[in-house]
Amino acid sequence: MESLRDVKRVMEREIAKGSCPLQFEWLEFGEKPLQFIESEGKLNEVLLYLLRMGDFKQYADKTIINNVYMDLDMLCRKVQFKRTHSIVERSEIYRRVQRYKNKLKPDYAGKVCLEIAECIFSLPEADIEKHKIIYEGQETYGFIMSNKYILGLFTHCEAARKSVVEDGVEFGHLPEEEQRIVRLENVRNVLFQTLLLDNVIVENRMFHAQMCTIMLLE
Repeated sequence: MESLRDVKRVMEREIAKGSCPLQFEWLEFGEKPLQFIESEGKLNEVLLYLLRMGDFKQYADKTIINNVYMDLDMLCRKVQFKRTHSIVERSEIYRRVQRYKNKLKPDYAGKVCLEIAECIFSLPEADIEKHKIIYEGQETYGFIMSNKYILGLFTHCEAARKSVVEDGVEFGHLPEEEQRIVRLENVRNVLFQTLLLDNVIVENRMFHAQMCTIMLLE
């Protein structure tokens, strides 16, 4: 695995080539970052939502290509994170997650949860105005980023999630059992993970995106 220093070097080269210089700042947990999934039907619904499929395909606008999805090579047992460019690719990911789910045999009696962490990004002050656009009559921001740059942002988010305790991320407002999950003390497997960059919210000139993880607990 590349170090964050190596990833940062790659991202700096991509900025020089024209990628938007969106920078990861920190990760935080909201008031209720964990949702327990109590049936296979609900789990499938969550997966369809995250992949913008089925009843949720209306959320699949052109910015969906910025989302980063976990994918699993069942033959090599290798996890990779990738962007997709079509409903066909997302459908293939969905099928592989279903096979992985059947192999892991989730226990829906309080042992499957969806965690939503907020990844906070910033733009240099000089670049904020430059990236403002009008989309469907509303003022928003447009981020043109290369594949390497987006995967670099995801790597920073993932590293921050793994080091929440060391980094001093606040989660003391959660019940003790949920704190254990945040500390990854009782996590058996990660079934699926995604960084949703197609639904970025702007607050106080900072950019918020959700990193969603479906966990199977011990």
